[in-house]
Amino acid sequence: MIEILSLILKNGDPTWNKTVPNWDRAPWIETVGIARKLELTEEHPRLISSHLPKHYFMKSFEGSKAKVIYTIRDPKDTAVSLYYFSKMSVFFKDPENMDDFLEDFLCRDIPFGSWFNHVKGWMEMQGKDNFMFNTYEDLQKDLRGSVIKICKFLGKDLDDKAVDSVAENVSFANMKENSMANFTLVSSEFMDHGKSPFMRKGIVGDWKNHFTVAQNEFFDKIYKKEMQDVHVKFPWDTSMEK
Repeated sequence: MIEILSLILKNGDPTWNKTVPNWDRAPWIETVGIARKLELTEEHPRLISSHLPKHYFMKSFEGSKAKVIYTIRDPKDTAVSLYYFSKMSVFFKDPENMDDFLEDFLCRDIPFGSWFNHVKGWMEMQGKDNFMFNTYEDLQKDLRGSVIKICKFLGKDLDDKAVDSVAENVSFANMKENSMANFTLVSSEFMDHGKSPFMRKGIVGDWKNHFTVAQNEFFDKIYKKEMQDVHVKFPWDTSMEK
């Protein structure tokens, strides 16, 4: 999403994406020095990223002019992705096995809190003019169409050539080769790409290559319980209903 918004802001021109690391284009609000970075930025509107749950944001945030694009991914694929990220990042505990990791992911506290609470918190903004949510699965299914929807939400009118450029430059293959997006610039002191690349596969449904039948059934049981009061249909819900 950082790459998409960077390109939309520059009318499809990929120069910014290819010359400035994504953490400088859209700094993370939970990182040290964020205020100084925002003071120095010349970009308007500004891009800000976050992994934080909604309840960490001030109450006035909902009524502000800031537009929020909340990107959600199938929690099973999210779990697999976090499993590998935890192995390569020094900031996370290296999981010993998938069984233990899923226990943590589903039933215990993980960095930035429960996936379920995170989604339920941000979805409280559903229906507000300054809030849009999309899914990783939607981006994979129809990237160009998703870019057009995001442009409409932002009030940004791009011609067909610019939209095509956005879609082309945010393909997984292109991002994986772009050092400004693939985190290979980060020191091995913080990320060990030998254990796992930051950008690994980028596919939908990779959890099927990792979960046992028992793990999948356990996951579905917790998901149904946690999400029973969420009245939004996500692309992965159909598989959870079986």
